This record gives sequence, C-alpha cells and structure tokens, in this order.
Amino acid sequence: MDTLFRSLDLIEPGDLVIYHGTLTDCHGLWLAVPCPCDLCRAMDRMGFADVRFALVDPWGELSGPVHARRASITRSAASA
Repeated sequence: MDTLFRSLDLIEPGDLVIYHGTLTDCHGLWLAVPCPCDLCRAMDRMGFADVRFALVDPWGELSGPVHARRASITRSAASA
C-alpha cells in the first residue's frame, strides 16, 4: 500500500516536503503534519479534498506555516 501512495505522490503526515507557496521566506524543507486548527480539522472531517498541513522544522528550530495547501507543497525525494 505504501508503494501506491508513493506512486501517486500523496503526502502523508510525517513526510518531508518542500514548501513553495506564497510565503517566500518559508520556502524550503519541512515535515508535513495535519493542521491542528479547528477550521482545518472540521474541513477534514467533512471530507473536503483540499487537505491542509502545518509545516514543522525537521530540526525543531523554527515554526513553519500552517494551513499549507497541498498545491503549495511537494513531497521531497528524501521521503521516498
């Protein structure tokens, strides 16, 4: 099953991703985790396709963007 997710380039919690969204000072490598805000959790429970992530610094030094849309991130080759 893991191979299927990887072949579809789906992002799962804990994947390393590259952020390339509108916050240019945050461009770079992050860990993707489900966005913890109430709005994003509610949208996820209702089954909306636009899953959003909070991005966490892999080294624990910086706070990253929240509400990052799937279109703003790409799974890193390091996650493969």
